[in-house]
Amino acid sequence: MSEQDALGERESMDVDVVIVGAGPAGLAAAIRLKQIAADKGEEISVVVLEKGSEVGAHILSGAVIDPIALDQLLPEWREEDTPIKTEVKADHFLVLGPAGSVRLPNLFMPKLMNNHGNYIVSLGNVCRWLAEKAEGLGVEIYPGFAAAEILYDDQGRVVGVATGDMGIGRDGKPNAMFTRGMELRGKYVLIGEGARGSLAKQLIEKFDLDQDSDFAKFGIGIKELWQVDPEKHKEGLVQHSFGWPLDGKTGGGSFLYHLEDNQVAVGFVLHLNYENPWLSPFDEFQRFKTHPAIRDVFEGGKRISYGARAITEGGYQSVPKLSFPGGLIMGCSAGFVNVPRIKGSHNAMLSGMLAAEEVMSAIGRGEDNAELTSYDEAWKASPIGKDLKTVRNVKPLWSKFGTVAGIALGGLDMWTNELFGFSFFGTLKHGKADADTLKP
Repeated sequence: MSEQDALGERESMDVDVVIVGAGPAGLAAAIRLKQIAADKGEEISVVVLEKGSEVGAHILSGAVIDPIALDQLLPEWREEDTPIKTEVKADHFLVLGPAGSVRLPNLFMPKLMNNHGNYIVSLGNVCRWLAEKAEGLGVEIYPGFAAAEILYDDQGRVVGVATGDMGIGRDGKPNAMFTRGMELRGKYVLIGEGARGSLAKQLIEKFDLDQDSDFAKFGIGIKELWQVDPEKHKEGLVQHSFGWPLDGKTGGGSFLYHLEDNQVAVGFVLHLNYENPWLSPFDEFQRFKTHPAIRDVFEGGKRISYGARAITEGGYQSVPKLSFPGGLIMGCSAGFVNVPRIKGSHNAMLSGMLAAEEVMSAIGRGEDNAELTSYDEAWKASPIGKDLKTVRNVKPLWSKFGTVAGIALGGLDMWTNELFGFSFFGTLKHGKADADTLKP
């Protein structure tokens, strides 16, 4: 008898589509599945698993979102009471030195970097609102349940996931509170776990999905939410900066987003291809807040919350194959973050909607647990592909030439892509994995 058999059988639940992750990608996919089914006069059962104690619990809030996906998914959202209230009113770009700063003229920035028309939000609250929309359409969302195992059939196709067992002691053995996890089986499984998701990593390895893509690249994003002095609050201000305290060889940047109610989200992103083994991302973030152009905002204020998360930074050339037998990978699990814009939620939602459309087409054809390779072409031809392809050389140029020359060349490359639809550099390679850049 195997160890799994000794633990007893798991309960099983059969649905049409299982979605892992109640982030922007997963919730957009769930809503779109139900919308398409309703348009066809059909029923479809959709379950979303969320590892957080509630929807939004694992979302690091304080973001600027491009509403392109919302406008497609929920066209009436602007007429409703939503958590998307603070439109960007001012857009500043600063270069920081040890004792001062220089503001870059907005005129020189590529159009893609313009934040006017975007919104400053708590992304956690946006996800809670999307969850309400999804549940209103009949989607079942199970927070507090992490998908721990992928289920395969005899042909090696993905047919579902299982949640983790509960009541495991420190010795790894079941205790008195032991409860077996549950199997959720579906015609398709959509993976939207976020960056470096455990199931996505397993699927990429098992099906060799990254054999034709460049190295995956990552950053760490550290973020805090502050309640600041009303006199220092400028609702609608978006401020991005780069330079100090990082040296010219270390990639990264920072931001301040002024939300409503005298709140400011401050964040610091460090690219993980740095060389210095003594570098501490957290300490660099704390140094950043002492800069003369930054510190005044927080003096007399109060930090409300804080957190950190991994960020996918490989971009267009690092996106792996996203289809496997029985499902698709979406959002940050796929690597759809636009690094210079520091945005990914719009692409996450767009990818969830695309995934839903591919799945509904397959179910309509009577194809269950098939490999939907058309999804891999669909995202490239969509606004996601256009968004990522335009900035595909920014990260490699920054890594190769350092902050000053790299950002200047990256900006030129974005302008060339934007104006003429091509790059003098073609599509650059990243060269090596992040871990290989760290010196002993």
